[in-house]
Amino acid sequence: MSLFLSGLPVWAAMLLIVVLPTIIAVACLLVLRRRIGLEHLATNNEIAGFKFATVGVIYSVLVAFAVIIVWQKFNDAETAVVQEAGASATIYRLAAGSQPGMVATRTALTNYLTLAIHQDWPAMANQSESPETTHALDALYAIASQLTKEVSGDSVVLAEMFKQLDTITQARRTRLHLAAGIVPGVVWLVLSCGAVLTVGFTFFFGTKNLRAQTIMVGILSFLVFLALFSIVSIDHPFTGPSFVGSEPLQAVIDDFAR
Repeated sequence: MSLFLSGLPVWAAMLLIVVLPTIIAVACLLVLRRRIGLEHLATNNEIAGFKFATVGVIYSVLVAFAVIIVWQKFNDAETAVVQEAGASATIYRLAAGSQPGMVATRTALTNYLTLAIHQDWPAMANQSESPETTHALDALYAIASQLTKEVSGDSVVLAEMFKQLDTITQARRTRLHLAAGIVPGVVWLVLSCGAVLTVGFTFFFGTKNLRAQTIMVGILSFLVFLALFSIVSIDHPFTGPSFVGSEPLQAVIDDFAR
């Protein structure tokens, strides 16, 4: 469900996650007010106000924790892409020689980056990976291994090249892992149920000014579900309108193509 919501346009996700639940909350308040009556609800104000403060604090802590974790993981995805691009640029420079092995290494690296951009990114948007990109990375390792026969006297260059290849592999593993989603299902269950219960708790209050109470419930519901919307938007770093792009990898290809 979070993958489906993450892939929606912003306006559609806002409508489903924020606007529609807010309308439902206001409608439920009006229905309960009409069926139960102000007199019965007003008797709950004192005790309900104390308990609602506790409920609100508990849920706000849960939401804040989830937002911080999701934002950190989203930044980790961006960092992984940048590291992958930086390691690729380093390999381009280390393989700047005219030997056949060096030329083959640069060609294999360009092929890997191209496949990563055009196949890995669409695959990650669907929580999967591209087998072709994996094969291209394997081919890059194989070609780099053949360099030991051509530049056996320059072990420092080879060692650094394989170090950067390991960085590329680790960075790709990181982004593939984060593409599957950051928030576990049980946490989504807690956040969703907590949002419903927190907003529903306001139905136990009763004020003479129904319009003011309706506005307050609407504002509270809007803020609660807006927090959920922010988590959904970046839960899958490579899916939907708010995603980590492949521009750093494309920039490396463009720079060295010139």
